[in-house]
Amino acid sequence: MIGNDNPIPNEISLMQNYPNPFNPTTTIEYQIQKNDFVTLKVFNSLGQLVKTLVNESKQSGEYSVIFDGKNENGQTVSSGAYYYQLQVGDFISNKKMIQLK
Repeated sequence: MIGNDNPIPNEISLMQNYPNPFNPTTTIEYQIQKNDFVTLKVFNSLGQLVKTLVNESKQSGEYSVIFDGKNENGQTVSSGAYYYQLQVGDFISNKKMIQLK
């Protein structure tokens, strides 16, 4: 849209985190095209929940979240592969990230 500084995204998308590999933090960006309930979670390679980063209603737009490499208990996670999952309504997308120490 010409002349609109903040166009409404036309799709839901989950971008690759950066930096990747990361230590100690990484940024995860996503966008949603309509107001909806959003969850963004980090899982280990066994599929176990490590941390919930987002669990709330969001307005349409682009968002950025920092994962600090810590689990729900505030403990630093070990080196290895992790997966982050965005769920917005029926839409689910997963990406892989690597924690290096």
